[in-house]
Amino acid sequence: MEGEFIVVFITTSSVDEAIKIARALVEEKLAACVNIVPQVFSFYWWEGKLQEDKEALMIAKTTASAFPALEAKVKELHSYTVPEIIALPIKAGYKGYLDWVAGSVLR
Repeated sequence: MEGEFIVVFITTSSVDEAIKIARALVEEKLAACVNIVPQVFSFYWWEGKLQEDKEALMIAKTTASAFPALEAKVKELHSYTVPEIIALPIKAGYKGYLDWVAGSVLR
């Protein structure tokens, strides 16, 4: 089971944008579940300048095999030129939950 499941972090410019993307990912079965943290403070370099922004953070649970389609959908709907789309492996988890993720995502 290791390596099959991932958590994907995606930041967005607003909660409304996060909701739009989250709804599409779940409706299209690219993610089993997406949590939205309504406000995070982000500090980063962009075009040679230090940026400081309030963003929303999405946490998507999905499978590694669904990642390419999830990434494409996020890029299609996202307002950023270079959106954060970072996948981390789930090393272990409750089997019942992971079975539900597997059954909720297109393969």
